[in-house]
Amino acid sequence: MSTFLSRLGRSSARHRLVVVGVWLAVFAGLAGILGVNGSGDSAPQTIPGSRASQALEVMNREFPAARAPAENTLQLVFAPQDAQVTDPGVTAQINSVLAEAASLPGVESVSDPFAPDAPYTSPEGTLAVATLTYGDLSDDTQVTSYDAALALQESAPADLGVELGGNLVPLGAESGPGEVVGVLIAFLVLVLTFGSMRAAGANLLIAVFGVGVGLVGVLAYGSITPIGENSIILASMLGLAVGIDYSLFILSRFRTELRSGRSVEDAIARATGTAGTAVVFAGLTVIVALAALMVAGIDFVTEMGMAGAFGVLVAVLLALTLLPVFMKTLGVEALSKKHRKDLAAGVVFDEDTTPKHGFVRRWGQAVVRRPVISLVTGVLVLVVVALPMLSMKTAFNVPGGTDPESTERAAYTLVLDELGGVQSPLIVLAEGDDVASSTAALEDQLAGMAGVAQVTPAEVSADGQTARITLIPTGGPIDDSTKDLVHQLREDADSISGIHLEVTGETAIGIDQDAALADALVTYLVVIVLISLALLVLLFRSLLIPLVATLGFLLSVGASFGASVAVFQWGWLPALVNAPQGDPMLSLLPILLVGVLFGLAMDYQVFLVSRIKEMHDRGLTPKDAVVEGFSRSAPVLVAAATIMTVVFAGFATSTFSVAASIAFGLMVGVLADAFVVRLVLMPALLSLLGKSAWWIPRWLDKILPSVDVEGHAVEHASAPTAGDDEPSQPGDRDALQTTHV
Repeated sequence: MSTFLSRLGRSSARHRLVVVGVWLAVFAGLAGILGVNGSGDSAPQTIPGSRASQALEVMNREFPAARAPAENTLQLVFAPQDAQVTDPGVTAQINSVLAEAASLPGVESVSDPFAPDAPYTSPEGTLAVATLTYGDLSDDTQVTSYDAALALQESAPADLGVELGGNLVPLGAESGPGEVVGVLIAFLVLVLTFGSMRAAGANLLIAVFGVGVGLVGVLAYGSITPIGENSIILASMLGLAVGIDYSLFILSRFRTELRSGRSVEDAIARATGTAGTAVVFAGLTVIVALAALMVAGIDFVTEMGMAGAFGVLVAVLLALTLLPVFMKTLGVEALSKKHRKDLAAGVVFDEDTTPKHGFVRRWGQAVVRRPVISLVTGVLVLVVVALPMLSMKTAFNVPGGTDPESTERAAYTLVLDELGGVQSPLIVLAEGDDVASSTAALEDQLAGMAGVAQVTPAEVSADGQTARITLIPTGGPIDDSTKDLVHQLREDADSISGIHLEVTGETAIGIDQDAALADALVTYLVVIVLISLALLVLLFRSLLIPLVATLGFLLSVGASFGASVAVFQWGWLPALVNAPQGDPMLSLLPILLVGVLFGLAMDYQVFLVSRIKEMHDRGLTPKDAVVEGFSRSAPVLVAAATIMTVVFAGFATSTFSVAASIAFGLMVGVLADAFVVRLVLMPALLSLLGKSAWWIPRWLDKILPSVDVEGHAVEHASAPTAGDDEPSQPGDRDALQTTHV
């Protein structure tokens, strides 16, 4: 592979216009598909096939006349502090507000909370609820209609305690200054790493173009098949982060080859053949990790994984083809001014003989000298950060809106406190030949269950074999009491002879979806661990290194979970986090964090340990190999992880809770894995293990294929044959200065 990639890099550099034209054609083609088909609809995040979903299908079949709740509705919740809603004066004020509500734009009807046949008030008279029903609303009228209702709520008499429940405007990601700041800081890190504005600009431009291609590709697919907004968020985050990192690894090697005296084309070929090979394996690892999300068996999770994998694939292909075009154009201008002067003076850089100093080398030496202290300290830090994970709660949807401080959440909570789970009822379906004669006994049994606040009379189907009963739970849809009630209903499903019970409704479906994602997380973790062990055994021909690397990955995942719980569930760091806090974690988040962090962790493992293995294979002692390999690979790894961190930190400033929580979890995971696991725990463990770190049974060594992950076959390749560049000698200034920006 390394030889092929070397030739690919050289060919791309020689045919720059062709490569640029092909990529522009790809972008234009995807944009054309998107333009022809339109943006498409957003796919719902549902998990078909659950018990509650199947029961819902039965209910829709047996009770076709059952009225589905209107989609476009709002609630005006009245909770006067020092009076009852039935007091004449208060009732008059409420009716006055409702009269104004009836004239709001888009409102078709307003319910009467005091209607004798269907009152919507609390028994104590402390609460009244009116429903505003809207017709079909366009995107623009959704905003104007909701703003008008919000203005009415804000202008209502303060002593009525009016809150506005519901939201007509779909929630979505909002870009903010944080993303821009993150990209600017990433550019600054690149400038400091390269010492060249041109090299940093080329690196960032490749990544940004990759994000554009990836997003247009995902949106083009979404114009044919509906996709969720989270897929777009994940593709953009990963595309930008890995796009910067992969170009960084190859550009760094290109600069090293230039400094060693090679011609521009030779340096490009060797950089794409060596660092490019590592990029391919690292990228494939991320792609496999994301594609493996399909083991969850959940369509929208698979869709998110595939969207992210596509973004990573585009980043890899751009780094191998379009980046050589930029490297050829830059030539020696990719070097810092000092290094260009050294080349002009005939000073050639030799990585093996040039003395190495600096903070990173001293860091590696300190870890190797005190491996036990380093190991214990690193593990302790990660465990402490991960501790909040023990209280982690998840929910498929957050009832009442995602912002605990909003009027929407206040309205929801008021109704919940006064009337129980009337906003999130459970629907019990009873099936059997003798259902009609058993409904009274069934209603009594359901009313006596723990967690039930109210039972409505049963409705029997036309054939008399199915009954539909609505339960009002005492708690909300994500309360433990409601979950326990659903589980108890299923345990007692056959307690009445000849009758089988199933529970459905939006609340039961959400509980099933949350449980399905929790089960999928366990399955996915097992798959990921097995993939990790197999992949690292193949790459490093060792049994212990894959084991400790995988354990380190699990520690970094735990730290990501723990920090996410502390911030988004407990409400820490409110001054730094713009997204709403204080809610359970979305049940989708853990499985996504595991998938993405696994791919990134394997990236860092490959780039770091492969150089250590190279030094060990050259005959250095285990500790010297750790120090030398660490000194050569850690600086680029630090730069890459820093860039990842600031990019994710930028997305974490979003006011959209899904985007912010994903980005924050990834940011903490990258910090933990790169700066603690890979830069502390791995060198400490390798120095403690010594030669045993590289042990592998002979029989396994014989059957494993040889994987040249660093592309060392290129290092030993013969000089270019006819048709290639003439081999340049160190200090060949004419060869080195053929191109300029």
